[in-house]
Amino acid sequence: MILVSNVTPLQKISSLFCVVCLLAACSSVKDFQLNKPFVFANKVTIKGNISKDEKNRLTNELDNYWDDSLRARKVQQFGFIYKLKNPPVFDSANISRSIAFMNAYLNSQGYYYATFKDSVRLDSVNTKFKIPNKNKSVFNVFNLFPKKEPVVQIRTNVELAIEIGKRITIDSIGFYMFDTLRKPIDSTLQKITLAEANKSLVKKGKPYSKQLISDELDRLVTIYRKNGYYKFTREDIYALADTLNPDLLKLSIDPIEQAKLIVDAAKERNADPTWGFTIMQKRVTDTNKVKQYFVGNLYYYPDVKNIYYNADSLIAKKYIKELVYKSGTMRYDEYKFKFRPLRDHSFLERGSLYNETAYYKTINTLNQIGAWKQVDARPIIREKSDSIDFHFFLLPAAKQSYGIDVEGSRNTGDIGSGNLLGLATNLTYRNRNIWKQAIQSVTQFRLGFEFNIDKSLPNGVEKPFVQTQQLSLSHSYNFPRIIQPFNKWTWLTKNIAKLDNGRTVLSTAGNYTNRIDFYQLRSLNVNFGYDFFKGKTSFQLRIPNIELYKVDTLQGLIQLFKDNPFLRNSFRNGNVLGLSVGSNTLFNGADVSKTHNIRFNVEESGTITNLVTKLGEQVFAYLKLEGEYRYLKKYTKNEFAMRFFIGAALPKSGQTIPVFKQYFVGGPNSMRAWGLRQLGLGSSLASDTTTSGYSDRFGDFNIEYNTEYRFLLTTFAGIKVASALYADIGNIWNIRKVANDADAAFSLKNLGKDVAIGVGTGIRLDFSFFLLRVDFAYKLKDPARLQNGGWANFKNFEWTDTRANGIKIKNYAFQLGIGLPF
Repeated sequence: MILVSNVTPLQKISSLFCVVCLLAACSSVKDFQLNKPFVFANKVTIKGNISKDEKNRLTNELDNYWDDSLRARKVQQFGFIYKLKNPPVFDSANISRSIAFMNAYLNSQGYYYATFKDSVRLDSVNTKFKIPNKNKSVFNVFNLFPKKEPVVQIRTNVELAIEIGKRITIDSIGFYMFDTLRKPIDSTLQKITLAEANKSLVKKGKPYSKQLISDELDRLVTIYRKNGYYKFTREDIYALADTLNPDLLKLSIDPIEQAKLIVDAAKERNADPTWGFTIMQKRVTDTNKVKQYFVGNLYYYPDVKNIYYNADSLIAKKYIKELVYKSGTMRYDEYKFKFRPLRDHSFLERGSLYNETAYYKTINTLNQIGAWKQVDARPIIREKSDSIDFHFFLLPAAKQSYGIDVEGSRNTGDIGSGNLLGLATNLTYRNRNIWKQAIQSVTQFRLGFEFNIDKSLPNGVEKPFVQTQQLSLSHSYNFPRIIQPFNKWTWLTKNIAKLDNGRTVLSTAGNYTNRIDFYQLRSLNVNFGYDFFKGKTSFQLRIPNIELYKVDTLQGLIQLFKDNPFLRNSFRNGNVLGLSVGSNTLFNGADVSKTHNIRFNVEESGTITNLVTKLGEQVFAYLKLEGEYRYLKKYTKNEFAMRFFIGAALPKSGQTIPVFKQYFVGGPNSMRAWGLRQLGLGSSLASDTTTSGYSDRFGDFNIEYNTEYRFLLTTFAGIKVASALYADIGNIWNIRKVANDADAAFSLKNLGKDVAIGVGTGIRLDFSFFLLRVDFAYKLKDPARLQNGGWANFKNFEWTDTRANGIKIKNYAFQLGIGLPF
C-alpha cells in the first residue's frame, strides 16, 4: 500500500513551530513543599474600553506588581523551556497586598476607577518526588539515585480580573511662579515660564499620569537652570491638581437640588473624569533660590596627574605656569596641550547667564574628543556675588597606543571555493594629541587571506589553497573642530556652532587585493570631510572623495570575459571623483527596551568632474543609494533583533558599476545559508553551472531582511553560552537586463521567484571582550533550485541539490564569525 502525503513544507514548518510552543508552555516544578498548595501561575486580565496596545502595556507592567509571596518564580532554560523553582506556599492574604500594589500603579497612570476581582483555582497533579535515602554513607550508591515516590502537587492558579474604568484626562494647565518674598513681587520666573508654555508636555485632553507631571516639572526646572537659576531645584515647585467639579460650588438652599448636583457630578466624573493642574512655586524661604547667577572665570587644568586628584588642593595650588586668555585661564605643570581645543569646546561664556545645558555640554564634548580619559568640573560661587567660577579638571589619556586585532570567519557550502576560511590581522597605532591640539591620528595596517580548506570541488576544477590575499595601509587625522574657509559668512558659522561634536577628517588609504588566477586590484583613496551630530543623528560628509583603481586581469578572468563580454566593463581601470553623505539615527522611543537604528547613505561620482573636465570614462559615473533599519527588543535574558537593508548602485548613461562598488551577500553576516559571495544574481544559474572555477557574484541592487531571536542557554565559567533562531531573506540583482542572462535582472513581478530564504540556529560564546559565533543554516528557498519552485522538499529531504549540469550544491552552510551578525 502506498501512502500519499498532501502536507506542504509550510504546514510542516508550522507543525514544528507548534511543537516548540508546546514545549515552551510546559513547566516542571522543583523544590515545592509537600501537601501544601503552592503558587503555580498568576495572571492579570484587563477589561475595559482601551486600545489593544494600552491593554498589552498595562498587562505587562502589572505583572511586576504581584506580591513576592504570590509570584511564580519561573526560570528559563534552553531559551523556551521554563522550570518553576521554590514556589511559595499559597496564602489568600497576599492577594489584597497585590491588589494594593497594582491599584497604586494604575493610579500613577491615571486610572483611579479600576475595580478588581480575584479568582483562585486549585489543580491536583500526580507526580514523583525524590525521597533522600536515610543512609548517609558516601559509599552507598543509592545516595546517588534516590527513590522517587508518588506525590500530589497542589497547584494554585491566581488570576486578577481588572475592570479598568475611565482614565483621567487633563482639562487645563496653568502656571503661578511668583517670588512673593520680594517687594515688589518678582515675576521673572513667570515670564520665562509663559514664554515656554507652548512647549508644555501637559496639554488639554491628554491622558494623565504621574510620570507626565513629573516630566513637566523636570522640563521647567531645566528651563530655569538654563536662565541663570543655579540653585533652583525640583523641590522648589509642585503641581496642584483640581479635582473638584465647579457645579458643586453653586449655592442652593434646596437639599434635593443639592443632592441632584452631587449625583450628576458623580455620573459626569465616572463618564469623563478630568483634572486641571496648576504648576506653582513653593513659598520662598531662601532668596538665593530665585537669584540669577552669571558665569565668572573659567579655569582649565589639562594635565591632571591621576584620578585621585584633590580638586581643592589643585585650585589652591600656586601655579608657576598659567596662561590667561580673554575666554579663560589654563593652569598646568607641563605644556602638553594648547589652549585652543579647550576654548573651542567650551560653551560657557564669561559674563553670560549660567546655563546648565551649556555646562554639561562642555564636559561631555571635552570627554568625547579622545585626548582626555576623564573630565570633571567644580563650580564655585563667589562670596557675596552672583557670579560662579568654573574649574575643569582633565585627566589625559595615553598619548600613544598600539593594538592588534585578529578576525576570523569560516563558511561551508561555497560553489567554486569549497570550504572557505578567512583570517585577517589588523595592526593599529593611535596618537591622541598631535601638535598639542588634541588632534587624533590613526595608522592601520591590515593583512588578510581567504583559504580553500577543501580543494576537491564539484566542478572538477582544482583551486589553490590561498584563494585571496588582501593588504592595506591607511592613515587618518581627526581634527576636533569644523575647519572651513568661509569664516566671514556669519550665517554659516552660527549654524556650525549649533552642531554637536563637530570634527574634520582627512584620511588616505592604499589597498591591494589579489584574487589568485583571476585579477589583482590596486587602489588609492583620499577623502576630506566632516563628522558631526545633530540631536540623536550623526552625519558624515566627504567632499571630495577620491578613489583611484587599477585592475590587472589574469588568465582566469580573461576566459570569463570570453563567455560573458559584459563582465569586462565591471573589471576596468577607472577613478571615483565625487562625494558621499551619510546619516545614522539611534533612538529608543517611549520604550527603553526597544532600540531603533536608521541609516542612510548617498554616494556620487562623475557628475561635476565630467561637466568641467574631459576625463570621460576615466571617471566612474554613478549614484549609489542605501537605506538600513535595525530594531532590537531586549527582554530579561533574551532579545529579538531584525534588520532590513536596501541598496542600489545606479550607473549613469553609457557606464556600468565597477565590481568594487557592487553588492554581494552570503557568509557569516549575510544570508548565512550561502557561502561568501555565493548567492545570486536573482534566479540566474550562470554562476552555479560555470566550469571556470570563479563563481563570485556581484550585483547592482540588494534587498535583505534578517531576523533573530537570541536566548541565553547557560553560563559556564563566566562565559555566557547562548543560541539563536534566525531567518535570512534576500538576494542581489543587476539593474540592467543582459540578453544572455535575463534572470539576473531585478523585476518586481519575479521578486517572489528570485528571493532566497535561509533558516538556522547556532551557538554563541560570549567572553565579554569578544563573542565567538558558530551558525548552521539551511536553504529553505533557493532561487537556483529548479524543483518545487525553489522551496525545500521536506517529504524527500536532501542535504544537496543537483544542478542541470550535474554539479552537486550543498543545501546548508556552517558559518564561523566574530561578534553578532547585526
